[in-house]
Amino acid sequence: MNQATPFIAGLAVAAAAYAGKYSIRAWQAFKARPPTARIRRFYDGGFQPTMTRREAALILGVRESTPVDKVKEAHRRVMVANHPDAGGSHYLASKINEAKDILLGKGKGSGSAF
Repeated sequence: MNQATPFIAGLAVAAAAYAGKYSIRAWQAFKARPPTARIRRFYDGGFQPTMTRREAALILGVRESTPVDKVKEAHRRVMVANHPDAGGSHYLASKINEAKDILLGKGKGSGSAF
C-alpha cells in the first residue's frame, strides 16, 4: 500500500494540471468569441386608454429622457418592422406614431385612429 501512495498522488497532480489546462483554453475561447446581441425583453402588457410618456418610451424601446434625434431613429427602426405596407398592422403603426408624437411633445395622447 505504501508504494501506491506516490502513484495516486502523481495521478491527482496530473489530473489537476489537465483540468487547469482545459479551463484556461475554455476561458480563452469564451473571451475570443464575437459579441452577440443581448436578448431584450419586450413590453408584455396591452395599450393603456391614454398613452403616457412611459408607455410611449416602452413602445419605441427608448428612455423617456432620450434626445429628439434618438427618438426619431427609434421610431424609424420600429416603424420599418411594423409598417402596414410591409405586412404590419395599421393599429400598431398608429400607436408607434402616437408614441413618437408624445415623446417629441407634439401630442396629448389618445390620438390613435383606433
